[in-house]
Parts: sequence; structure tokens; C-alpha cells
Amino acid sequence: MQTFNLPKKAKVLIFDIDSTLYTCQSYAHEQIDSQVRYWAELNGITAEEARKKVSDFRKKWAQENNGQKISLGNLFTHFGVSIETSIEWRKRLFDPAEYLHRDEPLIRSLTELSKNYYMICVTNNPVLPARKTLEVIGISELFPEIVGLDSCMASKPSKKILDLALEISRKATGKQIEYSECISIGDRYDIDLDLAIQLGMGGILVSGAEEVCRLPEILSETFAVS
Repeated sequence: MQTFNLPKKAKVLIFDIDSTLYTCQSYAHEQIDSQVRYWAELNGITAEEARKKVSDFRKKWAQENNGQKISLGNLFTHFGVSIETSIEWRKRLFDPAEYLHRDEPLIRSLTELSKNYYMICVTNNPVLPARKTLEVIGISELFPEIVGLDSCMASKPSKKILDLALEISRKATGKQIEYSECISIGDRYDIDLDLAIQLGMGGILVSGAEEVCRLPEILSETFAVS
């Protein structure tokens, strides 16, 4: 776990979902690979050829953008696949119930956090599969709102997504929350944290649910809750 730009006071925790609120490499991989395989089928090429095209594009993107990573949704737009199309694919190509299960330690930890912070999820999946993921894990009730790929037709990193998460948090809490009072929590620095930190948020980089379970203790020791 790594922390960045942590505020003196925090009111909102913004969680990524995939590979953050669960630890399941096979499911994280399948979400990406199922779309790549489907794209290959539509274009009459093999899955291996499609994977190579995606891999080659990621490498080229990183070389041209100071080593930064690109989300699959944004990557596909360069191949003529719109965000709207990506949304439809993600709604039907994978099922979290085939990979994930209820996580009691995570439920306890997030329940504890919810006593002191407003929590919201921000994900590059559409809201429907994201909600299904939270339901399978057993934490759906702790996240009344999800900002997904279909919420503002943008893929992380995007200021539009973070602006919407902040707006929802303000309405839910009735407080004039600022970026400096939020913490973005995710497993990918480039996608989940970099822009949030540039906007003034704190950032916590985690490797999965096991590290998220440590957050109540860490935050209670580090931040003054208001």
C-alpha cells in the first residue's frame, strides 16, 4: 500500500472496484480478455492477433505519453469502438458471480469506514455489472451510488467522472465538499490516482481487498475525521 497527498481531514472515500474491492486475477483478466476476444470475432481475426494489437497499442501509448497507461475503453476508441459500444459489451460478456464470493472481512472493514466517511465507487465498468459485483461481494448497501462508464460516457482517467462523484457526494452529505477532502483509492496509479491527486485529492494505492481491509486502522491513525 502507498499513500499520496493525504489530507488533514477527509470526508469522502472514492473507491475503484475491480482489483481494488476484490482480489481475483482471473476475473480481472476475463473482463478485459472477453472484450478483446469478442472484438477479434467481429473483425475476423484470431484472439491472439487481437491481444497483440491491444498489447502493441498499450506499449506505443506508454512510449508517447511518459509511460502512462490507458484504459481498455479509451484504447478501443482508437480502434473505432465507441464508449457506447464498450458499455454494451461489458453488460453482457462477463458475470462476477462466476468468479467472486461474499467477503466477510471486507464487509466488516467497509462498514466501519462508512461510519465516518461518505463512500462512493467510480469504475470503468457500466453501473449494472459494477452493481452486480458489489452485490456478490456483499457490500452493495454500503455504496448507494456508483459512477460508471455509462454515467457520463467517459472512462478513467477523466475529470468528468471525478466531478460527478464530487457532486453526488455533496448532495448525499449536504456538505460543500472539496477535492482536498476526498481520497481516491485504487489499484492503478495512472488510471485511479494520478488525475485525482492533480486535482487535490489524496490517493491510496492498494493491491486488492486485503489491503482495503487495513484502511479503518490506517485512516483512524492518520486523519482527523470531520
